[in-house]
Amino acid sequence: MTYLKKLGFWYLGLLPFLVILSCKEKVKNEVDAKELHPKSWEMRPFVKMDEDNPVLNPGNLTFTCPILQKPVKWEEKDVFNPAAVIKDGLINLLYRAEDSIGSNNGTSRIGLALSDDGVTFKKLPEPIFYPDNDSLKILEWDGGVEDPRIVEAEDGRYILTYTSYDGEVARLMLATSLDLKNWKKYGRVLRGEWKDTWSKAGAIVAERKGDKVIAKKINDKFWMYFGDTDLFLAYSDDLINWSPLLEEGNLKSVLKPRPGYFDSRLVESGPYALLREEGILLLYNGMNLGENENRDTTLAPGAYSAGQALFAKDNPGILIDRSETYFLTPEKPYETEGQVNLVCFIEGMVPYNGKWFLYYGTADSKIAVAVYEGN
Repeated sequence: MTYLKKLGFWYLGLLPFLVILSCKEKVKNEVDAKELHPKSWEMRPFVKMDEDNPVLNPGNLTFTCPILQKPVKWEEKDVFNPAAVIKDGLINLLYRAEDSIGSNNGTSRIGLALSDDGVTFKKLPEPIFYPDNDSLKILEWDGGVEDPRIVEAEDGRYILTYTSYDGEVARLMLATSLDLKNWKKYGRVLRGEWKDTWSKAGAIVAERKGDKVIAKKINDKFWMYFGDTDLFLAYSDDLINWSPLLEEGNLKSVLKPRPGYFDSRLVESGPYALLREEGILLLYNGMNLGENENRDTTLAPGAYSAGQALFAKDNPGILIDRSETYFLTPEKPYETEGQVNLVCFIEGMVPYNGKWFLYYGTADSKIAVAVYEGN
């Protein structure tokens, strides 16, 4: 065999590896290009505060559970998935906390922590929102109350959406407060034939007014994005009583997962939806499909990352555009390893001191923050 023939066979044997390397480099370059050239309407970059993260960790705080009638270390297992609002000049972080005794991998309650710099927090000793011996106990016990999201109303009320979990069905719920400590529960957001539909993640459309984020009517209605597979819409006259937007008798999907993208398995609302000049901006969570499925191959199978979607300013049901790639993804040890690995889950965002602070759950175990310095 001649030298040239040997060289040819050697090259043919190497060719598949060269093709794989070329494809990987192409994917990397495409992702880098998307990150370097965000769309004009996107809020990015959000920069992780690495020196301070995680900003909230589990602890040994104790309170007497009204249902169990005994002291419980209500946040000893995990803290994650917080809402955030500005009150009295401070960032108020309403965070999900789990104990270690609930039969559904811990019972969830909502705690409150305060900060004057966005990264150093002081916790209140007892939860501010929790399952109780009330009419909603049957829906909230013993999985608990989970994943709060919050906006203000024009009249000063705080409007809280959250998930109740009875161990079988997650239901989107609503409550209000004037002080973030005393709450009135209104029960299910979805009622009638939809009352026992699996539902989560209620993000109300709102606008920024100074350091406040106020629920905003569009076409004389308040609007809420919700869901954790596709995203759906509900509308209301008063922020209390809601009706789902339907299409041919079914919940109308307004945002779907995308094969081959970071959100290939599911999409789920982040914080409130923010009314801006360009339209209604929704920061949302997306989950990647699993191994050997049509997923984003630059991310680990099953990873939770965050994206952005833009809806029409005068019609919350019309999708105008969405981000090509994630703007937040699990990279740090506290994001990749925990109760659920590979999770950055955004839920709380506030304008504070000229910046936007975005709070997110990490691996369903701790809480971190990322900061955007734009408007």
